[in-house]
Amino acid sequence: MMNLYSGTTDPFSHRCRIVLYEKGMDFQIIDVDMFNKPEELAAVNPHNRVPVLVERDLVLYEPNIINEYIDERFPHPQLMPPDPIMRARARQLLSGMEREIFSFIEPIEKNLKTADKAKKEIGARLTELTPIFSKQKFMLGDDFSMLDVAVAPLLWRLDHYGIELNKTAAPLMKYAERIFSRQGFIDALTPSEKAMRK
Repeated sequence: MMNLYSGTTDPFSHRCRIVLYEKGMDFQIIDVDMFNKPEELAAVNPHNRVPVLVERDLVLYEPNIINEYIDERFPHPQLMPPDPIMRARARQLLSGMEREIFSFIEPIEKNLKTADKAKKEIGARLTELTPIFSKQKFMLGDDFSMLDVAVAPLLWRLDHYGIELNKTAAPLMKYAERIFSRQGFIDALTPSEKAMRK
């Protein structure tokens, strides 16, 4: 049995929950209160952060590594492209998104001085992605993939974070609604996350 230590409002934990529910497999989610972390979390992850996946002797604590492990271990439905070239491109795109978009989540989550700048950066980068969705359903084409999993928790939190997108981002918002209607996404939401969107 896989155990996922997951922050109830943590966007990176949310990614891992989406993957687990998309796969429809047996797992247990251990909800972690981000403001009152259990001692056992520090015992499994030296950084005392979520998400953490524990399966027998294996302990993983980077969301992208966790998700790729789950995808390789339970290949149906496949969330990384089967073709090595497309898979490498997907990893490169994901790496770019981590640097240019997701790295700005922390200042907003922690309400740091740089939070307003971070909101603008995320808004600008997401707007740059918008033209993709005028031509295709998902990030890599017609199939839901790990890139969609990565961006979904952020799109769900736009209002919660106070990130405003202009009207040109309409195709991006339609894409977001497509993801939000997926059963795996719905099942992965915690009550606290459901409350983020009215």
